[in-house]
Amino acid sequence: MTGLLGGRTAVVTGGAQGIGLAIARMFVSHGARVVVGDLDEARLDAAVEELGGSSVARAAVCDVRRGEQVERLLRCALDAFGAVDVLVNNAGITRDATLRTMTEQQFDDVIDVHLKGCWNGLRAAVPIMREQGRGSIVNMSSLSAKVGNIGQTNYSAAKAGIVGMTKAAAKELAPRGVRVNAVQPGLIRTAMTEAMPQRVWDAKMSEIPLGRAGEPEEVAAVVLFLASDLASYLTGTVIEVTGGRSM
Repeated sequence: MTGLLGGRTAVVTGGAQGIGLAIARMFVSHGARVVVGDLDEARLDAAVEELGGSSVARAAVCDVRRGEQVERLLRCALDAFGAVDVLVNNAGITRDATLRTMTEQQFDDVIDVHLKGCWNGLRAAVPIMREQGRGSIVNMSSLSAKVGNIGQTNYSAAKAGIVGMTKAAAKELAPRGVRVNAVQPGLIRTAMTEAMPQRVWDAKMSEIPLGRAGEPEEVAAVVLFLASDLASYLTGTVIEVTGGRSM
């Protein structure tokens, strides 16, 4: 078994595209078997094929707002590969609007997917990882949790909540051998960010000391580190992947 995750099984929510798929791809390249959850069945099928087929990857439609669907996703990993060694709570959406125009539904949708979805993942993983006596959970926060963004009171609040949730869960689970950490990406080049108006993109770029946007693989590398034994003494930690933005 080679690689940093050789012989281990990982579950990635929102894993059929973007940063989630980059994480799944990185995990497989380091020896892991991966189960990805997402809402788009066609993308899930394509992801499994890209990751190497059913011997190393499985997929399940999963709405992270629904606790029973998250539990089913983790059971898929147990049934297929016999363990859940790593969980990445990555699923997310945006519903950007100013305070004046944001609806309650837009606020609730973002809180439900990011914050409740992350909690659902933690809650589903706890009994499995406690019994195993080991596990690594990585929650995807955002630089928006630290600095806030205009038009993202819902998103910034959800991502800040994930930081607090990560630290609380880390304290609860440390005696059971389970580590919980978070990652805060900044401007990462994905389909979602590349759809920004050019003026918004340029304004964000001007704040980055390294002078470029990050790539999904650069976020995936940090998630790999936290998932692996290289981070065996890290829990409750939040790592920024921002190119130095907002230092």
